[in-house]
Amino acid sequence: MLFSVRITNHQNNSMLNICDSSLLGKKIVDDKVTMNISKSYYYERFVEKEEAQNLLKKCSSINMVGKETISLSVDLGICSQQGIKEINGVPFLLIFKM
Repeated sequence: MLFSVRITNHQNNSMLNICDSSLLGKKIVDDKVTMNISKSYYYERFVEKEEAQNLLKKCSSINMVGKETISLSVDLGICSQQGIKEINGVPFLLIFKM
């Protein structure tokens, strides 16, 4: 499984935008919300699972979308199932580490 990642840095904080590579370029829509999983926001490069795990552990803010990405975060203990939201069956989550 490949993950699409983009990292931005601002004032010593790193923000990771990460999604399942299969979602890249798609639009998710339900009755109230539309989410564009755009290349400009979620893609800088593709990474394998091991690198995705390392990035999830070290980044201070994370914006994640997709079943595989969320599952990886839960397995690492970075998030819990209670915080996960869905748009049309696709899970997403924002995390801010303090």
